[in-house]
Order: sequence, then C-alpha cells, then structure tokens
Amino acid sequence: MAYLSSPEAAASLREVVEHAYRHAPAVRERFARAGLSPQAIQAPDDLAHLPVLRKDELPARQAAGLPFGGLLGTGVTRLERIFMSPGPIYDPQAPGPDPWRMRPSLQAAGFAAGDLVINTFSYHFSPAGFMFDKPLTAMSCVVIPAGVGNQELAVRAMNDLGVTGYVGVPSYLLALLHKANEMGLRVPGALALKKAFVTAEMLPETLRRSLTEEYGIQVTQGYGTADVGAIAHECGERAGMHLDAGIIVELLDPATGRPVPPGEMGEVVVTLLDPTYPLLRFGTGDLSRLLPGACPCGDPAPRLAGVLGRVGEAVKVRGMFVHPRQLDEVVRPFSVSRWQAVVTQVDGVDELRLLVEPAEGRDWEAGAPARLTERARSELRVRIAVEVVAPGSIAADAKRIDDRRRWK
Repeated sequence: MAYLSSPEAAASLREVVEHAYRHAPAVRERFARAGLSPQAIQAPDDLAHLPVLRKDELPARQAAGLPFGGLLGTGVTRLERIFMSPGPIYDPQAPGPDPWRMRPSLQAAGFAAGDLVINTFSYHFSPAGFMFDKPLTAMSCVVIPAGVGNQELAVRAMNDLGVTGYVGVPSYLLALLHKANEMGLRVPGALALKKAFVTAEMLPETLRRSLTEEYGIQVTQGYGTADVGAIAHECGERAGMHLDAGIIVELLDPATGRPVPPGEMGEVVVTLLDPTYPLLRFGTGDLSRLLPGACPCGDPAPRLAGVLGRVGEAVKVRGMFVHPRQLDEVVRPFSVSRWQAVVTQVDGVDELRLLVEPAEGRDWEAGAPARLTERARSELRVRIAVEVVAPGSIAADAKRIDDRRRWK
C-alpha cells in the first residue's frame, strides 16, 4: 500500500511518471525491463508493478553513466548545484527557494522570520547545509553557516549574535551546550537559543527531555535524505512524523518486497514527485513503521515512527552514512588483512573506531596509522580513530560495521 499526505500527490504522480519516461533514459529502461508503459502507473498503488531502485545501486549506476546514471529529468546545466555524498553519490539541486521541501519541517519546529539560526550541517560537497540554508533565508531567517569543527567559535558566535535557533544533528547540539557551559555561558540564560530542528541521526527521548528540561530548548526532529529531501517531520505534538507532501511512501518487507501491514516495520521506499530528479520507488534502506490513528494536531497526513534501523550493513554516524565498500577503499593502499568498524556512543556523541589487522609478515611503519586516519576522515567525512590490533583479533565472521549503540 502506498501512503501520501494529500490527493494532490496522487494527481501529480501521472505527470511525473510521464515526464520521467520521456526525459530520463534509466527510467525508460526500468519500465522496459518490467514490461510496463508509463500509462500503467495511474495511481499510487500501481507503483508496485515497478521494481525498487535501491540506494546502494546508485554509485554503480552513476559511475556507468556520469553524473546521474540516466535518472535526471532535466539537463545538467539547468541545475543550481551538484553535491557528492558518501558512496560516492552525486546529488542534484534544482533551482528554487526550497528544492528539498524543508520549509514545512522548519515551520513546524517554530522557525519564523527574524530568527537567527546557526546551521551546523556541512556546506562542503554534502547538500545538507544548503538543504536548510535555502528555505531558512526564504523564510526571512538569518543563517550563520557554521558547519561543525570549532565548537568554541560556534558558541562565541551564538552568544555575540543572539542566535535563537539551531539546525543540525542532536549530538552536536549537546556538544555545543557542554562547550557553552565550559565557557561560562549557561542555557537558558546567557544564550538566547530556544528552538532546534534536528535530523540525520537518532534522537533518544532521554536526550530530548534533557535538552528541553535542562536547557529550555524545544527540539523537533525530521527525516529526510540527500537524494529525496524531506520525507517526514514532527509537529508540535511530537507524536510521530507527518509525511511530506512532495512524496509517496511505501513500507516494504526487505526480504520479500511486499507491503507490510500497518504498524509493522518495513523499508521506507519513496517516490519523489519532482520532475528534476524523478526517483520512482527509491529504496532508502531505512526502516520505519506507520503509526495508527490520527495525530492530535488534526493533520490527517499519515505518520511514520521515525527511523528505526537500517537495511543491510550501512550505518549513519554523526549524520553521515558509512558503507563497508567505502572502508574497503580506505584501507586498500595499506597492508591490511582484515578490518572492522565499531560504532559506539559516549555522552550522546557517536564515536567511530576502525580496527585494522596488518597483513601477515608486513610491518607497519610508524606513520601508517596516522596516514590511514587522515585518509579515512577525508573519504568518510566523519571523525574516526584508527586502532592497529594484533593478527587474529578480528574474527573472520565479524560484522564489518559493528554498531554497538543502544537507543533508549
């Protein structure tokens, strides 16, 4: 079963499918392999006839037909920006004030004209910074494009400028608040920060309560990806995430590809109703479930329970996906017989360690771990610690990425 937030989404589906079929060669190929014509997709539930396009397929598809693997519905020169997400995956940005449809999410979080907002998402290669910068400025908010890295500088800017809003991952918000306390700038009190929109990593309710009760910050979370933009967001009731109006969502059993019953967990499969990048039945790899009943806020849009896990081996660390094949590429120039990535969480902040076993008979020179660390940080764009372990320390059947975080 397909879920959508409004009848308008169903009406625009036929137009998007027809446009994609005419302008995106890879879409025509998908239809041909499935024995379908675009006329076969007249309603959201008809999407089930089309095989799912999985996120993990994008790097290979794009490499075979740069830059977008034949999935783009317009000319490359008509785009405003092109980003590169881990994978690597190239992400297009269409022109316009809100190409990722993030404005409703920000409005639901209480952002409004006159807010000064510190945006801690990256503006370098990753689309996340611009995903929020564009709609915030269109809403007449003032944006401080901070990214991550220098916490003391960020806190100083928040204090000097009277920043009222935060956009970023929840763990970094907590880190900034701890840094503010170290600098003698209490929240609430010295800093004017009152609201936060967080996404890209888990938000445990214990952390949300702490941010609200101890620091006086109202925290709203959303769910989206670099590929499709906004998928769902919370309202003021914090009772699940309302589906975005620009998509159609299915929840499928990862093993069978069939729809799961309402309330059961399945993979989030999105059809993006955007002629610029018409991703049809795009498997995000995220797991969620549909919440029963209507939201107390009165919005009839279906609600997701948020991201409950990931299909396969890829995990999200500090807002960035880490794939096993990326780590294969990271260690390739080094004499490594086996590796394992371990993800933990310390004081609400994700920690990533890369355990490596040197190949038998090959001694590592003194600078090798530092060079590997630098290469890993450059490729993954996330902080990582490299630890050289003795041969045999990593079991042959060990998970290549061992996520040991526990969410409460």
